[in-house]
Amino acid sequence: MGSTATPLRRRLRKLVRHRQKQAEKLSQATEKSVEKNFFKRFSRLMAVRRFVIGWVGLLLMLGGISIVQLQQLGAYYQRVVPVSGGIYNEGMVGLVSNVNPIYASSDVDRSISRLVFAGLLRYNNQNELVGALAKEYTLDNNGKRYTVTLKRGLTWHDGKPITADDVLFTFNTIKNPDARSPLFASWQNVSVKKIDQYTIEFSLSSALAPFPYNLTTGIIPKHILGTVDPSKLRSAAFNTQTPIGAGPFSWRALQVNGNNPTDTEVQVALLPFESYVLGTPEVSEFIMHVYRTQERLIGEFKNGKLTAMAGLDHVPTGLPESARLNNLILSAGTYVFFNTNQGVLESKQVRNALVNAADPEEIVASLGFATRRVNQPLLAGQLAHNQAYAQQTNNPELARQKLQSDGWKPAPNGVLQKDTTPLSFSLLAIDTPEYRSVAAQLKEDWKAIGVRTQVDLVTPDDFNAALASHSYSAVLYGVAIGQDPDVYAYWDSSQADIRSSNRLNFSEWSNGTADAALRAGRTRVDPEIRTVKYEPFLKAWRDDAPALGLYQPRYIYITRGQVYGLTTSQLQSSVDRFDGIRNWQIRTAKTAD
Repeated sequence: MGSTATPLRRRLRKLVRHRQKQAEKLSQATEKSVEKNFFKRFSRLMAVRRFVIGWVGLLLMLGGISIVQLQQLGAYYQRVVPVSGGIYNEGMVGLVSNVNPIYASSDVDRSISRLVFAGLLRYNNQNELVGALAKEYTLDNNGKRYTVTLKRGLTWHDGKPITADDVLFTFNTIKNPDARSPLFASWQNVSVKKIDQYTIEFSLSSALAPFPYNLTTGIIPKHILGTVDPSKLRSAAFNTQTPIGAGPFSWRALQVNGNNPTDTEVQVALLPFESYVLGTPEVSEFIMHVYRTQERLIGEFKNGKLTAMAGLDHVPTGLPESARLNNLILSAGTYVFFNTNQGVLESKQVRNALVNAADPEEIVASLGFATRRVNQPLLAGQLAHNQAYAQQTNNPELARQKLQSDGWKPAPNGVLQKDTTPLSFSLLAIDTPEYRSVAAQLKEDWKAIGVRTQVDLVTPDDFNAALASHSYSAVLYGVAIGQDPDVYAYWDSSQADIRSSNRLNFSEWSNGTADAALRAGRTRVDPEIRTVKYEPFLKAWRDDAPALGLYQPRYIYITRGQVYGLTTSQLQSSVDRFDGIRNWQIRTAKTAD
């Protein structure tokens, strides 16, 4: 056994020594190769280092250019698009008192009501009446009976079906004097009848062309409010705590922040209604923030809390760069209403002279926003508007002639007088930067013809009190007119009577020809006939000059960046900014074309 192992060990040792010699030879060969091919050539590589560095730099530059090109091409083939989602925070000044659509009257209440409730009809982006809950409506040949057909499959926020019973309940509640709805007067001569579960008939005592505009009022649910005593409906918890409608957003919660009554914040949180008749809104939540002061509202916008702020009386300074000013022009008119039963303004000659001396074009140019002039009781582009009956302004010489022919003579103090009566009156306006500027310009225009104007700038509360009681000589004010030319409420003599429910004839103007024309125009349905019927009214208004037309006012709506889908065309009223809210988007993302 031992003799056999000894030769094996010798062979193994011999093999190991052989492998070691091979490794040594390989190592020596490698060293010679490195010495020959690298170290000896390295000196020559250093000699061409500029050439090498140049090529390396070129390769790096080409690589950098390729990267930049790829980035630019990526941006070229991608674009930023609005997408769904995000919380929309809007701020307003006021109080949340009653969002029930048959009661809502303040800008805050009406805004929230428009988000929560839906009407039979609505306004589209062209300011035209189209169906909302209603599929269609028809009018019979005598112009007195409207038949409205509901869309099928409509539901309330709580999932209950909407039927003709809800529509019948809504308008019969408005007609009930115990309910004390401010819409009561508009529905007294209208009977409402259910034809079937999806059809309602409205019968008028006489034709009334603007009637369909009343059908934009939000519908309220009978299955919730039907058992509430009408006399207690105005104070029901439904109106501010648990409203259920069919509008684009459903009520989530109301929260009051702060203990100081003069500086509280009310938050109304709303969620998108997936079964909304026009489709689910794009934003994931809408929160209305209501403040007591404009200063607080502006401050919260500046610190980034709000997406938008609505209803300001001026454009603040120091807004962030992302702020976007949206001047929403209203279907309304800003006028100086002359009280035709007050002092020197009883004279038609004096009123006409004041119109002739004023320069509304200069006033419009100084406003800081683009809008249309108003020179008659109807708006440009409105049915029956006729430029032939426009007021003649910016003619102080004609104004002086009229006053001279009316017996007014210069006094030593520069103010005209007749006998011992000076040509002087006061002009009432809300104290805002816009009205302050407009009143100052009017004062100068009238001073140039010898008229003394005392400008009284007051708080909104004092102004509203004076307006309601007609305690003024002249008042600078904007009134809603709308798409239809029915301005009966502002100019018919019956609307100046102290017994009138609204008393919106702020000029207290009385003209038999105008009254007859106003009543004839609103009781005709054919557009051509209506246009002819309104002509005597337009002529009488121009000749009597119960007011001075100035311009269409704006609604200031400031957003943080662009709100995609926001309607910026002319609006019927401030709350109509929400007519396209189902399409509003505030978030964006990049997408490939």
